[in-house]
Amino acid sequence: DYTARIVGGITLARPLKIVVDCGNGIAGASAPDILRAIGCEVSELFSEVDGNFPNHHPDPSKPENLRDVVAALQAGDAELGLAFDGDGDRLGIVTKEGHTIYPDRQMMLFAADVLKRAPGGTIIYDVKCSQRLAPAIVAAGGVPMMFKTGHSLIKAKMKEINSPLGGEMSGHIFFKERWYGFDDGTYAGCRLLEILSQSPDANVVLNALPSSFSTPELNVKCAEGQPQTLVAQLVNLAMAPSVGSAAHAEASMGALFAAPASVNTIDGLRVDWPDGFGLIRASNTTPVLVLRFEGHTQQALTRIQTDMMALLHQVLPGAVTDEAAH
Repeated sequence: DYTARIVGGITLARPLKIVVDCGNGIAGASAPDILRAIGCEVSELFSEVDGNFPNHHPDPSKPENLRDVVAALQAGDAELGLAFDGDGDRLGIVTKEGHTIYPDRQMMLFAADVLKRAPGGTIIYDVKCSQRLAPAIVAAGGVPMMFKTGHSLIKAKMKEINSPLGGEMSGHIFFKERWYGFDDGTYAGCRLLEILSQSPDANVVLNALPSSFSTPELNVKCAEGQPQTLVAQLVNLAMAPSVGSAAHAEASMGALFAAPASVNTIDGLRVDWPDGFGLIRASNTTPVLVLRFEGHTQQALTRIQTDMMALLHQVLPGAVTDEAAH
């Protein structure tokens, strides 16, 4: 059965003491027991399944939903915290110090582990992920592939190219290696704990992962159907310098940007510089633009966000960002 399949496939090198917040979601019915069965000492928060979510919204991608885990880590002697979303397919990780390890950094650990047994494998991740992820995949002997956001799209691409691992910034992680290629927060948590158990201090491993300065996911509300039109206009602006006249170029990217390292239009507009990236894409589900910015320094982040917003204002004057509400 499900529990036996997970427990039989995971080996911890040492027992780990953890806090687990199921957020009154479905993971509460099985995750704490499975984590105990693989050898963890588990301190549970909100394991009772309750669709009213009386304690906090079960979305570990939002820092405010991890406050209870952070408090429990500070109050007790657990090594790290895990948090699950409402339907149990996404995983949040919190260090002893209360720092969130977002899914793109989780993917660095997962890729290094998977590639030991699947050398040369292609690791797929979505356009929202950190610029730091691709070099980490290459360093581990893999081939990085950036793809469109959307878990059904990532899953289909993995199948098409026989990828051993895929992941999204939203927290969906897909293991094909040793598993079945679908996203399961409990299984991802077990795989993470297996990796961390091989080191005497899990937090040293987590804190050593390459990091950047980044915004949370930002949204710009639009009219129905408008995001796709705006993104097409942005892509045209961004591509203009390479094809248009000098005057045309000056009116678009040239006036705004130092030469970017690369422009990717697989899903919206992602512009990568040597010191960070900016993304503007259309949401797959709601009439909003989705924005994310990252810099290797705070200064780089500020510059990139300012430049990308200036570009957006050329096609949508007065655009204002709100932090994405999931």
